[in-house]
Amino acid sequence: MKEKIKRMKEGKGFIAALDQSGGSTPKALKLYGIKEDSYKNDEEMFDLVHEMRTRIIRDSAFNSERILATILFENTMDRKIDGVLTADYLLEKGISPILKVDKGLRDEADGVRLMKDIDNLDSLLTRARERNIFGTKMRSVILEANEIGIRCNVSQQFEIAKKIIEKGFIPIIEPEVDINAKDKERAEEILKECLVKEISNLKENELIMLKLTLPTNPNLYEDIVNNKNVVRVVALSGGYTREESNELLAKNKGVIASFSRALTEGLNVNQTGDEFHKVLDESIESIYRASIE
Repeated sequence: MKEKIKRMKEGKGFIAALDQSGGSTPKALKLYGIKEDSYKNDEEMFDLVHEMRTRIIRDSAFNSERILATILFENTMDRKIDGVLTADYLLEKGISPILKVDKGLRDEADGVRLMKDIDNLDSLLTRARERNIFGTKMRSVILEANEIGIRCNVSQQFEIAKKIIEKGFIPIIEPEVDINAKDKERAEEILKECLVKEISNLKENELIMLKLTLPTNPNLYEDIVNNKNVVRVVALSGGYTREESNELLAKNKGVIASFSRALTEGLNVNQTGDEFHKVLDESIESIYRASIE
């Protein structure tokens, strides 16, 4: 575990996010060229998205020279690639597996969408340990610069993160600021204040990661990047194109990518093996370069 933490903290590369869940899977498949009338139910839908993820992970472009870790959906964690559990397959490639543990979002209140209760967190983490998972990720959303809402959002994240730490995992805390928020800059300032306060209350051995929206003001989170309790700060693409995401990311010192849609942009189910590999390789290389600048 110490070696994996060291690599995550000091290694060059980024985190690939392949964790689209029930609500976001249809959109991911559509962008990949698979329409909703191609599957009849959730089971068929998840079969198709696993085929997409398998194609990505198996590709030689998807390697530990540029990718530090991969975020997985629970359904993907329980599936196999070439007869090997997905997490073990990633580990064989030298890539750390991370599990998305949240169950989606509550309705908006006070300008935020908190996470739904994770009723099976203990049993899920037990299975994650059996599956050799390195860390976890959980997402909530900030829609406006509402101090009460943002404080509640961050508090919920850290409360659950501490339970995850106790189980031996490194949690990724993801309070995403909506890139379309009219007061995005102010929301990010409030978020930073709340994050700094919560981080200051962590014990020396309580390590976390943060997944944040690329800020309006570059290097807003620089002091958090350098905090001893923070293994890494990573950025989500949040609706920006890959080109936009890379451009913004390169302006934030010490922050690396954890892109989902921006990573798979341009991939299509009908591409030949060579075509698919070329697009994926170019995507990974561009995100890698933006992450190490």
